[in-house]
Amino acid sequence: MVFEDEAGFSDRPSVRRTWAPRGKTPIITSAGGWKTRTIAGATACTPTGNHPRLFLRMVRGTMRAPEAIRLIKNLRQHIRGTVILIWDGLPAHRAKMVQTYVKQQQSWLTVYRFPAYAPELNPQEYVWSAIRAKGTSNFCPSDMQELDERIRKSGRRLRRHPDILAGCLVRSGLFTKK
Repeated sequence: MVFEDEAGFSDRPSVRRTWAPRGKTPIITSAGGWKTRTIAGATACTPTGNHPRLFLRMVRGTMRAPEAIRLIKNLRQHIRGTVILIWDGLPAHRAKMVQTYVKQQQSWLTVYRFPAYAPELNPQEYVWSAIRAKGTSNFCPSDMQELDERIRKSGRRLRRHPDILAGCLVRSGLFTKK
């Protein structure tokens, strides 16, 4: 099973509560831009929720049909056997080009859509929360490459800690704690 979602990250810091010595209020300076990066993420696991794995893909600009197809091709390179892909109703996912490609791949791929207005069912949403809370909060990159590297570093951290990914699966309510 693969749960897919996209998230946008900005060069503006997401400010979270933190601590500092009394009288030394932390100050975060920003470059002042609104450059953004779209990240496509997929959490893969067995049908019982075991052996979670994380896949991240940087997308230049917004997620469009060709990028959705590229994501499916990349998943196929890393995951063997039959795959159930569950994603949201993003227009790129509903594009005719993507639907045609999915039909051509039906020997190994089955695609379902999450219900509208139910992001809490998607485990990938909790992965984004983990990346934002620990990896990019209170971080002000000097350029987009620095932001990209911070996101990659957060992805590597989550890959080293599959228990966090398992917690995201359980939090979605689709799996039970083992």
